Amino acid sequence: MTLLDTINSREALCALNDAQLRQLCDEIRQFLVLNVARTGGHLASNLGVVELSVALERVFDTSRDRLLFDVGHQSYVHKILTGRRDEFRTLRMFGGLAGFPKPSESVTDPFVAGHASSSVSTALGMARTRTLQHEDYHVVALMGDGAMTGGLAYEAMNDAGESSEQLIVILNDNGMSITPNVGGIAQHLALIRTRPGYYRIKKAYRAVTAKVPGGKCLYRLTHRLKEHWKRMLFGTTFFEEMGFEYYGPVDGHDLKRLEYMLRLVKDRRHPVLLHVITQKGKGYAPAEENPDVFHGIGHFDPEKGMEPRCGHLPTFSDTFSETIDALGAQEPRICAITAAMLRGTGLDAFAAHYPERCFDVGIAEGHAVSMAGGLAKQGMIPVVAIYSTFLQRAYDMLLQDVAMLGLHVVFAVDRAGLVGGDGETHHGVFDVNYLRSVPGMQVLCPASQAELGQMLRRAVLEMTGPVAVRYPRGCDGAFTGIAEQPCLREGSDITLVTYGTLVNEVLAAAKLLEARGISAEVLKLPSIKPLDVRTVAASMRKTGRLLVAEEAVCIGCVGKELLASLRARGVGGPVRLCNLGDRFIPHGAVPELYRLAGLDAKSLADAAWEVCQNEA
Repeated sequence: MTLLDTINSREALCALNDAQLRQLCDEIRQFLVLNVARTGGHLASNLGVVELSVALERVFDTSRDRLLFDVGHQSYVHKILTGRRDEFRTLRMFGGLAGFPKPSESVTDPFVAGHASSSVSTALGMARTRTLQHEDYHVVALMGDGAMTGGLAYEAMNDAGESSEQLIVILNDNGMSITPNVGGIAQHLALIRTRPGYYRIKKAYRAVTAKVPGGKCLYRLTHRLKEHWKRMLFGTTFFEEMGFEYYGPVDGHDLKRLEYMLRLVKDRRHPVLLHVITQKGKGYAPAEENPDVFHGIGHFDPEKGMEPRCGHLPTFSDTFSETIDALGAQEPRICAITAAMLRGTGLDAFAAHYPERCFDVGIAEGHAVSMAGGLAKQGMIPVVAIYSTFLQRAYDMLLQDVAMLGLHVVFAVDRAGLVGGDGETHHGVFDVNYLRSVPGMQVLCPASQAELGQMLRRAVLEMTGPVAVRYPRGCDGAFTGIAEQPCLREGSDITLVTYGTLVNEVLAAAKLLEARGISAEVLKLPSIKPLDVRTVAASMRKTGRLLVAEEAVCIGCVGKELLASLRARGVGGPVRLCNLGDRFIPHGAVPELYRLAGLDAKSLADAAWEVCQNEA
């Protein structure tokens, strides 16, 4: 039995001595590597916060104190230490442990945290609730992995700094630059300010001045003089200018020092920021050497590091990468923009070949889209590569800064549809709704990697105005070619309509129906805005029945617009709309989620059979 196996409560964790704590941290890292190798997940960021997570769980009671993660992919150690160690073999699996904080899993997870830069906003709301309800608990926001590049973080800190609420923000800095003041001088100043003797003297001085006549005024005067001279000699941090009391930087792998600093800031009665320096991938050489690769990784061999257990199959992101790289050589006006997802979106090759035309703006999707508008207005052809679930945060900019002027900006919407293990916060199932609601937006939906290459070239070189090309995570299915016509399979009993890679399930459903004696016609829509209603109407006049399958929520889905348009044309008959409904879809393998939502081949065939039996 390992030491980690014995840690089943906060009391057991707090009872460990220094040597045991070092052993525990080593065992947690081994546990993380072995488990994430089996399930996939976010490894490097969690290896970097082992000591910080242990210190937080020892200093704070997270069953009552509120610990907000930003973003939640660095919460694995927290989960291990709060009663979910034995469930880790189910990480990111259907029905298993989520890869992000989830309040339904544990009272120690106070909030969902799948997107970046929101923790201070949420934490301030909780702190203000505590004040209004006259309760007593601590609120801690743990920011890291680039969250400070998002504008929402600064909006929240600006408000929090003026609020005077008791709030602790921990900046987990694993390499990003914050301000010029965070350097050698700042470290020297921090050492002076955080020495136990200094803090005791400061506390004693405040107590003495409080007892003598005019002492409070004297303390305030000397404090202002001290701050004035400190600013003259050393400057100030950006955080102090926003109203936070700044502590740090502190070594995020020095557990004893971390605990001391956390207990120090825990006693402060106003907003404080503790700056912690960590190493992403700490303790596992492959992750230390390639932290970007091990940020989010699939199954891998823990003994061989980066080497996967099976060969790499080309993905839609790979096809996008090759196509945009080739287009960059062909058209010098093309530039590429991403929001902290250079490698994830496949723009690393373009960045290497055309660095002056590739812009990684950090976790700032709204800024990315607005900047694209400026580039397009002045004659460039910007291609904005952002995951579907992150592009949601730039909806206002899509409307105001691109569509309203009819600017030619191409949106490469990666991870459209269900993405699997990352779950609710990362499924790209809302872009069908929000993209189609933007006036003038054109939305293309390739069903194969070959179609993605073709559609991307057309979107960039031939089309005008705003264009979105949405494509999924992963590889091709059974359909790998380019459809010259919408009709992939002729039939006479029912029309099956879909778009994107869901065509693979629909074609399989048509084969199942054929075995039951039902002739299904399959139509694949290359574009969901504008819609080819004429082709669907012609097919339905022939078959008399319709089923529309789509990997999107029901509100604003394609099926509803098709149905209304068909009715307006006088085309009627039994109809079934198969989609994800009005709900959030949990994490799990995509085939399992298809079955859950009724979008797998068998479920679609059953639904079509019911339509044909007039049971719809």
